[in-house]
Amino acid sequence: QVQLVESGGGLVQAGGSLRLSCATSGRSFSNYAMGWFRQAPGKDREFVAAINWSGGNTYYADSVKGRFTISRDHAKNTVYLQMNSLKPEDTAAYYCAGTGAVIVPTRPDRYEYWGQGTQVTVSS
Repeated sequence: QVQLVESGGGLVQAGGSLRLSCATSGRSFSNYAMGWFRQAPGKDREFVAAINWSGGNTYYADSVKGRFTISRDHAKNTVYLQMNSLKPEDTAAYYCAGTGAVIVPTRPDRYEYWGQGTQVTVSS
């Protein structure tokens, strides 16, 4: 059974940091691109960051560029999202996703596997 399990969410004050983790199991994601998306209440799911299979290429939404960093550890089958300088507008449920697409996509419908999400709340 393929599983993506996110962890690391929580409540943090504006300006603070959190590191999200996405542990994968059930199949090898080592040759899959991985992405992070977020969804706030009443809004569409939006792209946050993505990383290609090797970890050599990363992609970010303009709203998080310079503040968030995506990375992956193949030995641990885990993908990370380091979030610094958090803002109240970063408040959302954050989801990890995996895709076999050759060109790393930013659209959520291009990802085949999804986690259940972890809540991030940033207070002002």
